[in-house]
Amino acid sequence: MDMGLIAILISLSAFFMYLNYRYIKLPETIGIMILSLVFSLIVIMMQGFGLTDFKNLITLIQDIDFEKTLMQGMLSFLLFAGALHVNINDLAKQKWLILVLATIGVISSTLLIGGITYIIITYLGFYPESYNLLIYCMLFGALISPTDPISVLGILKEAKAPKTLETKIVGESLFNDGVGVVVFLVIAQMLPSGGHGAHGNINPVVLFAQEAIGGIIFGALLGYIFYRLLKSIDNYSLEILLTLSLVTGGYYLSGLLHISGPIAMVVSGLFIGNHGKMFAMSETTHTQLFSFWELIDEFLNAVLFLLMGMIVVSISFNFSIIGMGLVLIPITLIIRYLCIASTVYSFAFFKKSFTKGAAKIMTWGGLRGGISVAMALALPQSEFRDMFILITYIIVLFSIIVQGLTVKKLVTYHLKND
Repeated sequence: MDMGLIAILISLSAFFMYLNYRYIKLPETIGIMILSLVFSLIVIMMQGFGLTDFKNLITLIQDIDFEKTLMQGMLSFLLFAGALHVNINDLAKQKWLILVLATIGVISSTLLIGGITYIIITYLGFYPESYNLLIYCMLFGALISPTDPISVLGILKEAKAPKTLETKIVGESLFNDGVGVVVFLVIAQMLPSGGHGAHGNINPVVLFAQEAIGGIIFGALLGYIFYRLLKSIDNYSLEILLTLSLVTGGYYLSGLLHISGPIAMVVSGLFIGNHGKMFAMSETTHTQLFSFWELIDEFLNAVLFLLMGMIVVSISFNFSIIGMGLVLIPITLIIRYLCIASTVYSFAFFKKSFTKGAAKIMTWGGLRGGISVAMALALPQSEFRDMFILITYIIVLFSIIVQGLTVKKLVTYHLKND
Protein backbone atom coordinates (compact mmCIF):
# COMPACT_ATOMS: atom_id res chain seq x y z
CA MET A 1 0.00 0.00 0.00
CA ASP A 2 1.28 3.49 -0.87
CA MET A 3 2.92 5.30 2.10
CA GLY A 4 0.95 8.45 1.31
CA LEU A 5 -2.28 6.47 1.52
CA ILE A 6 -1.22 4.89 4.84
CA ALA A 7 -0.53 8.39 6.19
CA ILE A 8 -3.99 9.55 5.04
CA LEU A 9 -5.73 6.53 6.62
CA ILE A 10 -3.97 6.89 9.97
CA SER A 11 -4.48 10.66 10.08
CA LEU A 12 -8.17 10.46 9.13
CA SER A 13 -8.77 7.63 11.62
CA ALA A 14 -7.26 9.66 14.45
CA PHE A 15 -9.11 12.84 13.39
CA PHE A 16 -12.49 11.09 13.10
CA MET A 17 -11.95 9.33 16.44
CA TYR A 18 -11.30 12.74 18.01
CA LEU A 19 -14.38 14.34 16.39
CA ASN A 20 -16.57 11.46 17.49
CA TYR A 21 -15.19 11.37 21.04
CA ARG A 22 -15.30 15.15 21.49
CA TYR A 23 -18.54 16.12 19.74
CA ILE A 24 -20.66 13.34 18.21
CA LYS A 25 -20.35 10.75 21.00
CA LEU A 26 -21.58 7.73 19.04
CA PRO A 27 -20.14 4.26 19.61
CA GLU A 28 -16.59 4.60 18.27
CA THR A 29 -16.71 2.30 15.23
CA ILE A 30 -20.15 3.54 14.16
CA GLY A 31 -19.12 7.18 14.52
CA ILE A 32 -15.96 6.65 12.47
CA MET A 33 -17.86 4.87 9.70
CA ILE A 34 -20.52 7.60 9.46
CA LEU A 35 -17.88 10.35 9.37
CA SER A 36 -15.92 8.40 6.75
CA LEU A 37 -19.04 7.90 4.65
CA VAL A 38 -19.90 11.62 4.83
CA PHE A 39 -16.29 12.50 3.96
CA SER A 40 -16.35 10.13 0.94
CA LEU A 41 -19.63 11.59 -0.33
CA ILE A 42 -18.19 15.12 -0.03
CA VAL A 43 -15.10 14.00 -1.97
CA ILE A 44 -17.34 12.56 -4.74
CA MET A 45 -19.32 15.83 -4.87
CA MET A 46 -16.11 17.87 -5.06
CA GLN A 47 -14.94 15.68 -7.93
CA GLY A 48 -18.11 16.70 -9.75
CA PHE A 49 -16.91 20.30 -9.55
CA GLY A 50 -13.68 19.26 -11.27
CA LEU A 51 -11.28 19.79 -8.37
CA THR A 52 -8.08 17.98 -9.36
CA ASP A 53 -6.87 17.31 -5.81
CA PHE A 54 -10.07 15.45 -5.03
CA LYS A 55 -9.77 13.44 -8.25
CA ASN A 56 -6.31 12.36 -7.12
CA LEU A 57 -7.66 11.39 -3.70
CA ILE A 58 -10.45 9.33 -5.28
CA THR A 59 -7.89 7.55 -7.47
CA LEU A 60 -5.85 6.77 -4.34
CA ILE A 61 -8.91 5.32 -2.58
CA GLN A 62 -9.98 3.30 -5.63
CA ASP A 63 -6.51 1.77 -5.82
CA ILE A 64 -6.88 0.20 -2.35
CA ASP A 65 -7.24 -3.57 -2.53
CA PHE A 66 -9.89 -3.73 0.22
CA GLU A 67 -10.27 -7.50 0.05
CA LYS A 68 -6.53 -8.16 0.34
CA THR A 69 -6.06 -5.47 3.01
CA LEU A 70 -8.69 -7.04 5.28
CA MET A 71 -8.63 -10.76 4.47
CA GLN A 72 -4.83 -11.10 4.22
CA GLY A 73 -3.81 -8.23 6.49
CA MET A 74 -6.12 -7.02 9.23
CA LEU A 75 -8.37 -10.04 9.81
CA SER A 76 -5.73 -12.19 11.54
CA PHE A 77 -4.92 -9.40 14.03
CA LEU A 78 -8.58 -8.57 14.70
CA LEU A 79 -9.64 -12.17 15.35
CA PHE A 80 -6.61 -12.98 17.53
CA ALA A 81 -7.09 -9.78 19.57
CA GLY A 82 -10.81 -10.45 19.92
CA ALA A 83 -10.29 -14.04 21.09
CA LEU A 84 -7.48 -13.02 23.46
CA HIS A 85 -9.95 -11.18 25.70
CA VAL A 86 -12.64 -13.89 25.79
CA ASN A 87 -12.89 -15.96 28.96
CA ILE A 88 -12.76 -19.59 27.87
CA ASN A 89 -14.71 -20.73 30.97
CA ASP A 90 -17.62 -18.46 30.00
CA LEU A 91 -17.31 -19.74 26.43
CA ALA A 92 -17.28 -23.38 27.57
CA LYS A 93 -20.63 -22.91 29.33
CA GLN A 94 -22.17 -21.87 25.99
CA LYS A 95 -20.06 -24.18 23.78
CA TRP A 96 -22.85 -26.30 22.27
CA LEU A 97 -25.08 -23.35 21.49
CA ILE A 98 -22.15 -21.44 19.91
CA LEU A 99 -21.08 -24.54 17.96
CA VAL A 100 -24.56 -25.07 16.50
CA LEU A 101 -25.04 -21.37 15.65
CA ALA A 102 -21.59 -21.04 14.07
CA THR A 103 -21.92 -24.18 11.92
CA ILE A 104 -25.49 -25.36 11.25
CA GLY A 105 -26.73 -21.79 11.73
CA VAL A 106 -24.31 -20.31 9.18
CA ILE A 107 -24.88 -23.10 6.65
CA SER A 108 -28.70 -22.89 7.01
CA SER A 109 -28.58 -19.10 6.71
CA THR A 110 -26.38 -19.37 3.61
CA LEU A 111 -28.78 -21.76 1.85
CA LEU A 112 -31.93 -19.83 2.79
CA ILE A 113 -30.60 -16.36 1.93
CA GLY A 114 -28.96 -17.66 -1.26
CA GLY A 115 -32.11 -19.47 -2.39
CA ILE A 116 -34.49 -16.56 -1.70
CA THR A 117 -32.09 -14.08 -3.35
CA TYR A 118 -31.99 -16.28 -6.45
CA ILE A 119 -35.81 -16.37 -6.59
CA ILE A 120 -36.06 -12.57 -6.20
CA ILE A 121 -33.43 -11.82 -8.86
CA THR A 122 -34.93 -14.16 -11.44
CA TYR A 123 -38.55 -13.25 -10.58
CA LEU A 124 -37.87 -9.53 -10.97
CA GLY A 125 -36.09 -10.19 -14.25
CA PHE A 126 -32.66 -8.84 -13.32
CA TYR A 127 -31.05 -11.97 -14.82
CA PRO A 128 -32.40 -15.21 -16.28
CA GLU A 129 -32.10 -18.45 -14.34
CA SER A 130 -28.64 -20.01 -14.57
CA TYR A 131 -26.26 -22.23 -12.62
CA ASN A 132 -23.69 -19.44 -12.27
CA LEU A 133 -26.26 -17.01 -10.85
CA LEU A 134 -27.38 -19.65 -8.32
CA ILE A 135 -23.78 -20.13 -7.15
CA TYR A 136 -23.28 -16.36 -6.85
CA CYS A 137 -26.48 -16.13 -4.79
CA MET A 138 -25.13 -18.86 -2.50
CA LEU A 139 -21.83 -16.98 -2.23
CA PHE A 140 -23.84 -13.92 -1.23
CA GLY A 141 -25.63 -16.02 1.41
CA ALA A 142 -22.25 -17.16 2.76
CA LEU A 143 -20.72 -13.68 2.92
CA ILE A 144 -23.74 -11.98 4.53
CA SER A 145 -24.35 -14.66 7.21
CA PRO A 146 -21.29 -14.00 9.45
CA THR A 147 -21.64 -11.26 12.08
CA ASP A 148 -19.11 -8.82 13.52
CA PRO A 149 -18.47 -9.02 17.30
CA ILE A 150 -16.43 -5.80 17.41
CA SER A 151 -19.20 -3.33 16.60
CA VAL A 152 -21.67 -4.52 19.22
CA LEU A 153 -19.39 -5.56 22.11
CA GLY A 154 -18.94 -2.05 23.51
CA ILE A 155 -22.67 -1.38 23.18
CA LEU A 156 -23.53 -4.55 25.13
CA LYS A 157 -21.15 -3.52 27.92
CA GLU A 158 -22.72 -0.03 28.06
CA ALA A 159 -26.19 -1.58 28.32
CA LYS A 160 -24.88 -3.86 31.11
CA ALA A 161 -26.06 -6.95 29.24
CA PRO A 162 -25.73 -10.22 31.19
CA LYS A 163 -22.36 -11.92 30.74
CA THR A 164 -24.04 -15.04 29.36
CA LEU A 165 -25.72 -13.03 26.58
CA GLU A 166 -22.49 -11.17 25.78
CA THR A 167 -20.62 -14.49 25.57
CA LYS A 168 -23.22 -15.97 23.22
CA ILE A 169 -23.05 -13.03 20.80
CA VAL A 170 -19.25 -12.59 20.85
CA GLY A 171 -18.49 -16.33 20.82
CA GLU A 172 -20.86 -16.97 17.93
CA SER A 173 -19.45 -14.03 15.97
CA LEU A 174 -15.81 -15.06 16.48
CA PHE A 175 -16.44 -18.55 15.15
CA ASN A 176 -19.06 -17.79 12.48
CA ASP A 177 -16.56 -15.41 10.85
CA GLY A 178 -14.20 -18.32 10.29
CA VAL A 179 -16.94 -20.74 9.27
CA GLY A 180 -18.46 -18.14 6.91
CA VAL A 181 -15.11 -17.75 5.13
CA VAL A 182 -14.80 -21.55 4.82
CA VAL A 183 -18.36 -21.90 3.42
CA PHE A 184 -17.60 -19.06 0.97
CA LEU A 185 -14.44 -20.84 -0.26
CA VAL A 186 -16.25 -24.17 -0.59
CA ILE A 187 -19.07 -22.65 -2.69
CA ALA A 188 -16.57 -20.73 -4.85
CA GLN A 189 -15.08 -24.07 -5.90
CA MET A 190 -18.44 -24.97 -7.47
CA LEU A 191 -18.10 -22.30 -10.15
CA PRO A 192 -17.15 -23.71 -13.56
CA SER A 193 -13.88 -21.76 -13.34
CA GLY A 194 -13.19 -23.23 -9.90
CA GLY A 195 -13.48 -19.83 -8.25
CA HIS A 196 -10.19 -18.28 -7.29
CA GLY A 197 -9.00 -20.89 -4.83
CA ALA A 198 -6.11 -23.33 -5.03
CA HIS A 199 -7.91 -26.46 -3.84
CA GLY A 200 -8.58 -28.08 -7.20
CA ASN A 201 -11.63 -30.34 -7.53
CA ILE A 202 -11.92 -31.38 -3.89
CA ASN A 203 -15.27 -32.68 -2.67
CA PRO A 204 -17.07 -29.77 -0.92
CA VAL A 205 -17.63 -31.78 2.28
CA VAL A 206 -13.96 -32.81 2.38
CA LEU A 207 -12.87 -29.24 1.70
CA PHE A 208 -15.09 -27.91 4.51
CA ALA A 209 -13.69 -30.48 6.95
CA GLN A 210 -10.12 -29.76 5.82
CA GLU A 211 -10.50 -26.01 6.28
CA ALA A 212 -12.54 -26.00 9.51
CA ILE A 213 -11.11 -28.97 11.42
CA GLY A 214 -7.63 -28.24 10.11
CA GLY A 215 -7.99 -24.65 11.36
CA ILE A 216 -8.98 -25.83 14.86
CA ILE A 217 -6.11 -28.33 15.11
CA PHE A 218 -3.52 -25.93 13.68
CA GLY A 219 -4.74 -23.10 15.95
CA ALA A 220 -4.47 -25.34 19.03
CA LEU A 221 -0.99 -26.47 17.95
CA LEU A 222 0.14 -22.86 17.43
CA GLY A 223 -1.33 -21.86 20.78
CA TYR A 224 0.50 -24.68 22.59
CA ILE A 225 3.87 -24.05 20.88
CA PHE A 226 3.79 -20.34 21.66
CA TYR A 227 2.50 -21.01 25.18
CA ARG A 228 5.64 -23.08 25.78
CA LEU A 229 7.81 -20.32 24.33
CA LEU A 230 6.15 -17.67 26.49
CA LYS A 231 6.49 -19.85 29.59
CA SER A 232 10.25 -20.24 29.07
CA ILE A 233 10.99 -16.50 29.32
CA ASP A 234 9.99 -13.42 31.32
CA ASN A 235 10.50 -10.47 29.00
CA TYR A 236 7.31 -8.70 27.99
CA SER A 237 8.71 -7.00 24.87
CA LEU A 238 9.96 -10.33 23.52
CA GLU A 239 6.69 -12.03 24.44
CA ILE A 240 4.70 -9.39 22.57
CA LEU A 241 6.99 -9.95 19.57
CA LEU A 242 6.34 -13.70 19.80
CA THR A 243 2.57 -13.19 19.69
CA LEU A 244 3.02 -10.93 16.65
CA SER A 245 4.96 -13.70 14.93
CA LEU A 246 2.23 -16.19 15.87
CA VAL A 247 -0.41 -14.05 14.15
CA THR A 248 1.54 -13.09 11.03
CA GLY A 249 3.42 -16.37 10.49
CA GLY A 250 0.53 -18.59 11.62
CA TYR A 251 -1.98 -16.93 9.30
CA TYR A 252 0.43 -17.12 6.36
CA LEU A 253 1.13 -20.81 7.05
CA SER A 254 -2.62 -21.51 7.23
CA GLY A 255 -2.95 -20.23 3.66
CA LEU A 256 -0.11 -22.45 2.47
CA LEU A 257 -1.65 -25.49 4.18
CA HIS A 258 -5.15 -24.65 2.80
CA ILE A 259 -6.75 -24.56 6.22
CA SER A 260 -8.82 -21.80 7.79
CA GLY A 261 -6.59 -18.99 9.02
CA PRO A 262 -9.48 -17.16 10.75
CA ILE A 263 -10.43 -20.26 12.79
CA ALA A 264 -6.77 -20.91 13.62
CA MET A 265 -6.36 -17.34 14.92
CA VAL A 266 -9.47 -17.59 17.12
CA VAL A 267 -8.35 -20.89 18.66
CA SER A 268 -4.76 -19.76 19.24
CA GLY A 269 -6.01 -16.45 20.69
CA LEU A 270 -8.25 -18.30 23.13
CA PHE A 271 -5.34 -20.56 24.13
CA ILE A 272 -2.89 -17.70 24.76
CA GLY A 273 -5.51 -15.44 26.34
CA ASN A 274 -6.53 -18.06 28.90
CA HIS A 275 -4.01 -20.86 29.47
CA GLY A 276 -1.10 -18.61 28.51
CA LYS A 277 -2.27 -15.78 30.74
CA MET A 278 -2.66 -18.09 33.76
CA PHE A 279 0.50 -20.19 33.48
CA ALA A 280 3.01 -18.47 31.16
CA MET A 281 2.92 -14.75 31.98
CA SER A 282 4.05 -12.60 34.86
CA GLU A 283 1.72 -9.82 35.98
CA THR A 284 3.83 -7.25 34.10
CA THR A 285 3.78 -9.28 30.88
CA HIS A 286 0.04 -9.85 31.20
CA THR A 287 -0.63 -6.11 31.60
CA GLN A 288 1.73 -5.03 28.81
CA LEU A 289 0.77 -7.76 26.31
CA PHE A 290 -2.98 -7.36 26.74
CA SER A 291 -2.69 -3.55 26.60
CA PHE A 292 -0.69 -3.86 23.37
CA TRP A 293 -3.29 -6.09 21.70
CA GLU A 294 -6.14 -3.91 22.94
CA LEU A 295 -4.46 -0.93 21.27
CA ILE A 296 -3.92 -2.93 18.05
CA ASP A 297 -7.58 -3.97 18.15
CA GLU A 298 -8.88 -0.41 18.59
CA PHE A 299 -6.54 1.04 15.97
CA LEU A 300 -7.30 -1.59 13.29
CA ASN A 301 -11.03 -1.30 13.93
CA ALA A 302 -10.81 2.45 13.45
CA VAL A 303 -9.01 1.94 10.14
CA LEU A 304 -11.42 -0.85 9.12
CA PHE A 305 -14.53 1.27 9.62
CA LEU A 306 -12.83 4.21 7.92
CA LEU A 307 -12.19 1.96 4.91
CA MET A 308 -15.78 0.71 4.96
CA GLY A 309 -17.02 4.28 4.74
CA MET A 310 -14.60 4.95 1.87
CA ILE A 311 -15.66 1.91 -0.17
CA VAL A 312 -18.61 4.00 -1.41
CA VAL A 313 -16.11 5.77 -3.70
CA SER A 314 -15.44 2.49 -5.55
CA ILE A 315 -19.04 1.27 -5.91
CA SER A 316 -21.14 1.64 -9.06
CA PHE A 317 -24.66 2.67 -7.99
CA ASN A 318 -27.83 1.40 -9.61
CA PHE A 319 -31.22 2.42 -8.15
CA SER A 320 -32.91 -0.87 -9.08
CA ILE A 321 -30.20 -2.84 -7.27
CA ILE A 322 -30.39 -0.45 -4.30
CA GLY A 323 -34.10 -1.26 -4.13
CA MET A 324 -33.33 -4.98 -4.14
CA GLY A 325 -30.78 -4.45 -1.37
CA LEU A 326 -33.43 -2.70 0.73
CA VAL A 327 -35.82 -5.62 0.17
CA LEU A 328 -33.14 -8.08 1.27
CA ILE A 329 -32.48 -6.27 4.58
CA PRO A 330 -35.62 -7.60 6.34
CA ILE A 331 -35.21 -10.97 4.63
CA THR A 332 -31.68 -11.47 6.00
CA LEU A 333 -32.86 -10.38 9.46
CA ILE A 334 -35.86 -12.75 9.43
CA ILE A 335 -33.68 -15.67 8.33
CA ARG A 336 -31.10 -14.90 11.03
CA TYR A 337 -33.91 -14.77 13.61
CA LEU A 338 -35.34 -18.11 12.45
CA CYS A 339 -31.90 -19.79 12.61
CA ILE A 340 -31.18 -18.36 16.08
CA ALA A 341 -34.67 -18.77 17.56
CA SER A 342 -34.97 -22.41 16.47
CA THR A 343 -31.62 -23.14 18.16
CA VAL A 344 -32.32 -21.13 21.32
CA TYR A 345 -35.78 -22.66 21.81
CA SER A 346 -34.39 -26.15 21.18
CA PHE A 347 -31.79 -25.63 23.91
CA ALA A 348 -34.39 -24.02 26.20
CA PHE A 349 -36.47 -27.19 25.85
CA PHE A 350 -33.65 -29.06 27.60
CA LYS A 351 -33.82 -26.69 30.60
CA LYS A 352 -31.13 -24.27 29.42
CA SER A 353 -31.74 -20.79 30.80
CA PHE A 354 -31.66 -17.76 28.50
CA THR A 355 -31.96 -14.01 28.96
CA LYS A 356 -35.47 -12.84 28.09
CA GLY A 357 -35.57 -11.85 24.41
CA ALA A 358 -32.19 -13.55 23.76
CA ALA A 359 -33.15 -14.57 20.19
CA LYS A 360 -34.29 -11.03 19.31
CA ILE A 361 -31.21 -9.40 20.86
CA MET A 362 -28.84 -11.86 19.14
CA THR A 363 -30.61 -11.22 15.82
CA TRP A 364 -30.57 -7.42 16.05
CA GLY A 365 -27.16 -7.36 17.73
CA GLY A 366 -25.58 -9.59 15.08
CA LEU A 367 -24.13 -6.76 13.00
CA ARG A 368 -22.69 -7.41 9.55
CA GLY A 369 -19.30 -5.79 9.13
CA GLY A 370 -15.96 -5.70 7.36
CA ILE A 371 -15.69 -9.42 6.67
CA SER A 372 -18.92 -9.39 4.65
CA VAL A 373 -17.66 -6.44 2.59
CA ALA A 374 -14.23 -8.06 2.10
CA MET A 375 -15.76 -11.32 0.86
CA ALA A 376 -18.06 -9.40 -1.49
CA LEU A 377 -15.02 -7.67 -2.95
CA ALA A 378 -13.35 -11.09 -3.25
CA LEU A 379 -16.14 -12.40 -5.52
CA PRO A 380 -14.70 -13.67 -8.83
CA GLN A 381 -15.15 -11.29 -11.77
CA SER A 382 -18.48 -11.77 -13.54
CA GLU A 383 -21.58 -9.88 -14.66
CA PHE A 384 -23.06 -10.45 -11.17
CA ARG A 385 -20.15 -9.16 -9.06
CA ASP A 386 -21.00 -5.43 -8.94
CA MET A 387 -24.63 -6.18 -8.12
CA PHE A 388 -23.72 -8.26 -5.07
CA ILE A 389 -21.09 -5.78 -3.87
CA LEU A 390 -23.71 -3.00 -3.85
CA ILE A 391 -26.35 -5.18 -2.15
CA THR A 392 -23.83 -6.24 0.51
CA TYR A 393 -22.79 -2.65 1.17
CA ILE A 394 -26.41 -1.53 1.64
CA ILE A 395 -27.11 -4.33 4.13
CA VAL A 396 -23.86 -3.65 6.04
CA LEU A 397 -24.61 0.10 6.21
CA PHE A 398 -28.08 -0.57 7.60
CA SER A 399 -26.72 -3.16 10.02
CA ILE A 400 -23.99 -0.97 11.48
CA ILE A 401 -25.82 2.35 11.55
CA VAL A 402 -29.47 1.41 12.28
CA GLN A 403 -29.03 -1.83 14.26
CA GLY A 404 -25.85 -0.59 15.93
CA LEU A 405 -27.50 2.59 17.20
CA THR A 406 -30.65 0.87 18.48
CA VAL A 407 -29.46 -2.45 19.93
CA LYS A 408 -28.65 -0.83 23.29
CA LYS A 409 -32.30 0.24 23.65
CA LEU A 410 -33.44 -3.28 22.78
CA VAL A 411 -31.14 -4.82 25.41
CA THR A 412 -32.20 -2.26 28.05
CA TYR A 413 -35.89 -2.83 27.29
CA HIS A 414 -35.66 -6.60 27.72
CA LEU A 415 -33.56 -6.32 30.88
CA LYS A 416 -36.10 -3.94 32.44
CA ASN A 417 -38.96 -6.30 31.58
CA ASP A 418 -37.17 -9.50 32.51
